[in-house]
Amino acid sequence: MNLELFLDDMTCGGCVRAVTKTVQTLDASARVQADVETKRVTLQTQAAREQVIAALTEAGFPPRAA
Repeated sequence: MNLELFLDDMTCGGCVRAVTKTVQTLDASARVQADVETKRVTLQTQAAREQVIAALTEAGFPPRAA
């Protein structure tokens, strides 16, 4: 499944690593593409959208839909 989200709290490379780790905890083979400047994250994952949103919110990166 492809997901596109905006993470307003993603401000640096460390944030990108944290987001990637969070998503890959749910799906180890997930692909994460993040652009700090636009705050856009594109995910290719087998995890359910609701799981991803809940995990990112818990990690401090509450997403909004693209």
